Amino acid sequence: QVQLVESGGGLVQAGGSLRLSCAASGSIFSIAAMGWYRQAPGKQRELVATITSGGSTNYADSVKGRFTISRGNAKNTVYLQLNGLKPEDTAVYYCNAYRVLIVGMGQYDYWGRGTQVTVSS
Repeated sequence: QVQLVESGGGLVQAGGSLRLSCAASGSIFSIAAMGWYRQAPGKQRELVATITSGGSTNYADSVKGRFTISRGNAKNTVYLQLNGLKPEDTAVYYCNAYRVLIVGMGQYDYWGRGTQVTVSS
């Protein structure tokens, strides 16, 4: 079984910063990409940023220049640095692991339970 555990959410004033962390654990052989998505109340879940195993990154236009995704030194960890936060960034942020190769089982996608980010004006 694979688990994704997120941390680092919280309440911050507009213009502030947060750092989200996500660690994947289990019988993982490899992960093609990890990323962050978010879902605000009444809205669909949307991509925030992704990073491949090779280090290529992709960002939503709304966060370019403000958010930075990176991989940790520990295997299967990913971070999201959120700077210049705006009230419209308020959402539950979910960690995603894409095409996780499980030893002896196959490839699957996994989601974390989410961490709340609230930005006050």
